[in-house]
Amino acid sequence: MFAFQKETPIYLQLMDEIKEQIARGTLAPGAKIASIREMASLYAVNPNTVQRALFELEREGLINTKRASGKTVTEDVKMVQELRENLAALRLENCLSSMEALGYSRKETIALFNRKIESREWRTGKDK
Repeated sequence: MFAFQKETPIYLQLMDEIKEQIARGTLAPGAKIASIREMASLYAVNPNTVQRALFELEREGLINTKRASGKTVTEDVKMVQELRENLAALRLENCLSSMEALGYSRKETIALFNRKIESREWRTGKDK
């Protein structure tokens, strides 16, 4: 179950969750998005909160509204790839900031990162 943080508005967290699903491919380009009521029920939030999140995602171009079929994920593969790269860059930046806060040097961070990569089995099945 998805747990919301108290510090950040729920609609922003909902937007982030949907962006993650798009970046992971759980919501593929052109995929239909659940209705506002379904999402409100799933996340246990007010439908107005879901509507605001979807409105903002549509404003950003990540989702579209089609008259007959409802809301769908953009079919712009380049936009989805940019989203994926931006989310990855943000995670890397957070990781690097944490390493720096722990007192690791750039060289130590790279060495540790390389050791972890070499010893890790990738769940994606993509080896290189």
